[in-house]
Amino acid sequence: MTHTDATPSHGGPSAARAADPAYPAHRGCPMDPPALLGELRQQAPASRVTLWDGSRPWLVTRHAEARQVLRDERFSADSTRDGFPFVSPSATALRDSPPSFIRMDPPEHDRQRRMVTQEFMIKRVSRLGPRIERIVDDLLDDMIAAGPPADLVEAFALPLPSLVICELLGVPYADHGFFQDHSRVLLNQNTSVAEVRAARDELSGYLRELVGEKAVRPQDDLLSRLLADHTDHDDLTMDDTVRMALLLLIAGHETTANMTALSVLDLLRHPRQWELLCADPGRVPGAVEELLRHQTIVHTGLPRVALADTEIGDVTVRAGEGVLVSLAAANRDERAFPEPDRLDVERPGRRHLAFGFGVHQCLGQPLARLELQIALTGIVRRLPGLRIGVPAGELSFRHTMAVFGLFHLPVVW
Repeated sequence: MTHTDATPSHGGPSAARAADPAYPAHRGCPMDPPALLGELRQQAPASRVTLWDGSRPWLVTRHAEARQVLRDERFSADSTRDGFPFVSPSATALRDSPPSFIRMDPPEHDRQRRMVTQEFMIKRVSRLGPRIERIVDDLLDDMIAAGPPADLVEAFALPLPSLVICELLGVPYADHGFFQDHSRVLLNQNTSVAEVRAARDELSGYLRELVGEKAVRPQDDLLSRLLADHTDHDDLTMDDTVRMALLLLIAGHETTANMTALSVLDLLRHPRQWELLCADPGRVPGAVEELLRHQTIVHTGLPRVALADTEIGDVTVRAGEGVLVSLAAANRDERAFPEPDRLDVERPGRRHLAFGFGVHQCLGQPLARLELQIALTGIVRRLPGLRIGVPAGELSFRHTMAVFGLFHLPVVW
């Protein structure tokens, strides 16, 4: 039976019904999605939730319906449209700046994305393998020489993708403290809109100066190639280039850094799974897919707004209503994954949605996969005796960040 909701979807706090749960929800165990997601997934493929501003978007929690929404062009990723859901006040800063292609719809999204697609294709990314292996070896050498103990985030998980994306884009790694600090402000849902705007403007200014230098003195890097191939033909403005650089720089280090640390922690919490990889590092590529499913770092959902009345399962989403697609809930859907809460590094298949789905599926997933595979292979080979260095209750998780993960991961060996 199809059902709809006749109450207004965006009318301030008074419009919210008591029955609509607040969202984002709190986690019980930090390594599992909030229990609310599982409860809503049992009830319906999409459910109303209440955001901080009283708006009531639909939250999609089932795997099949999540894929449906993410591949359907009737659901827009354009954050300037009325009804677009913002999960925090700080996220509303998106409204007052021109979007990068991740917040565009086709055909403009497709046009800009194609300009960098080749840089992230599997064959091209695979050429980076030997360099990534050297970085992993060097970081582990330094960490082992200095420890134990060590903070795996600061010593390994964060510098690895930061070094890789800096080399790929042509950003000086010496500036990593600057862009890492500003990225944390941009991704923190508890920062104010003013703080987000200031961090965004400072980081954009830095990249604008860097891109300007590359326009005069190009080098062998992605930003130089982007400028040479497109800006001379007026199909990419300097502002477009800066926004693209900002997107790639932040996404290129924040996501992989947190996924690496969470993966190590998840494996250490499941000793049998850890032992399987230590005994046979050849299992790591399959384990990476399972870890991506089990620990979904984009944890508050992908926002969309409906452009037309559309059915999601037995729910009718009206044009102009907001939708949040919970990748974390979809990746724990028992309809798609038997015993979904169990970590099983021997689980077959890659049907998880950790990288999204459809036209906005993560552009950098080949690079992320390669970095994770090389990182975990290096760790299980060189540190099979790795252990968590503090009681579990002392670990600090990124609950309020747009990308979930750990601030620190103390380890010993």
